[in-house]
Amino acid sequence: MNPDISEADLAALVPAFYARVRQDDLIGPVFNGAIHDWDHHLVQLIAFWSSVMRSTGRYKGSPMAAHLRHKDTITPAMFDRWLALWGEVTAALLPAAKAAAMQAKAATIGESLKLALFFRMPRGAPPQPYKVTAEWDETTLPAAIRGRHNTKAGVWGLLRVLEGRVSLVFEDPARRVEVTPDQPAEIPPEQWHHVELGGPARMRVEFYREKPLG
Repeated sequence: MNPDISEADLAALVPAFYARVRQDDLIGPVFNGAIHDWDHHLVQLIAFWSSVMRSTGRYKGSPMAAHLRHKDTITPAMFDRWLALWGEVTAALLPAAKAAAMQAKAATIGESLKLALFFRMPRGAPPQPYKVTAEWDETTLPAAIRGRHNTKAGVWGLLRVLEGRVSLVFEDPARRVEVTPDQPAEIPPEQWHHVELGGPARMRVEFYREKPLG
């Protein structure tokens, strides 16, 4: 899905959203206490979303580092509230396709931040993903996933099917893996592959720094 989100969309959306955030009883005090120059911060936030949604590369910061600096004042519930407000404002200001794309990306980013900030597995526990994509179906699965692609060095993928059946096709060595809700499939680093659908399905991809299934 490519909803063609524009710089004008972001320039209108981001300030309107953070005006809501600053007035919110739960998350407003955290943001207002952490940010001292809102004009500058809004410029950075617009650059962030431009990089995320338009691949412009304008944002040069680290959202994870920024959140870690304020870890003692952040709770998981605050991410849920942030996403709820994001959903309301995007739905109010953007056409449905654009709003859905922004909401899906925000949910993925929020989940990654929550895992990094709050989730600590005990010794010997199974690996946990550092990033999880949005949930896709047969109509929203990106062309990049249907086409030939691979993961970077040191990055494992796990294709997890929630409904239906999906074929994960590798090139070298050539093999086809049938992925179902009971049987996820690993994607080793740097292996060229693509995804094929034979009918309705729901799925997502999780990313790991180590082999996910042990």
